[in-house]
Amino acid sequence: MARIIAVANQKGGVGKTTTAVNLAAALAAAKRKVLLVDFDPQGNATMASGVDKRVAKPNGCEVLLDEAPIEQAIVQTEAHYDLLPGNGDLTAAELKLMDAIARESRLKEQLAKVADRYDIILIDCPPSLHLLTLNALTAANGLLIPVQCEYFALEGLSSLLDTVKAVRQRLNPALEIEGLLRTMYDVRNNLGNEVSAQLTHHFGDKVLRSIIPRNVRLAEAPSHGQPIHLYDRSSRGAIAYIGLAGEMIRRERGHSAAAVHEHTGDVVAVALHDDADETLDDIVDIHQE
Repeated sequence: MARIIAVANQKGGVGKTTTAVNLAAALAAAKRKVLLVDFDPQGNATMASGVDKRVAKPNGCEVLLDEAPIEQAIVQTEAHYDLLPGNGDLTAAELKLMDAIARESRLKEQLAKVADRYDIILIDCPPSLHLLTLNALTAANGLLIPVQCEYFALEGLSSLLDTVKAVRQRLNPALEIEGLLRTMYDVRNNLGNEVSAQLTHHFGDKVLRSIIPRNVRLAEAPSHGQPIHLYDRSSRGAIAYIGLAGEMIRRERGHSAAAVHEHTGDVVAVALHDDADETLDDIVDIHQE
């Protein structure tokens, strides 16, 4: 059964879609079966994956309204991950669902039909806390929060965390913070260093060790309809997302090891942690080919 991770932040321009697309590509390069759900009406993740959002039919709108099977809407990308395309039709779907019964669970119901086909499902959320994002948080096991290392980026975190708390209480008790990802990071910027330090102070090990730098090639890749892994795999941006994929795989294996430890003891747990390190080495090897 797939682990479902929503990539969300109510503040726009923090690298949310960039993270969803490039993490999907990096995980696929590590031989994981990945589905990326473009749940943002802007459709940027769809275009960045090399799929024309204007002609993608059926798409997430029809799936959400139960007008088309999710299996028919999913397409394969050049980077070897699957994509559920999204576009402006999602705004119409959101309006149509306003008075629907169990409206917050529509995406969860649809993803359950294909979850056994994938190792991980990533959901690119819109920069808001409206019904589409609530659907993503209700469907997800984990929440990955890209945070730009600037002052105003911190202000939006409190609202998002309040929403997560409410979703846990009413809709999805299993939802947990997967991690906070520092994006658009410039080591020469003192403010960036200060914000990074504040994040680590307040959130501890929830702040991922991986850091996504400001990188021109990373910004150029979407205009070519490619993840950075295909556009320029030697760039700093590509290396950063390969590292993020490795860190998430190790964390996931760590969760699995902890669960196994409860039943079978230390030996199996240690073996799983060792395997996680080997997986990270495999990712680096793929990148260097």
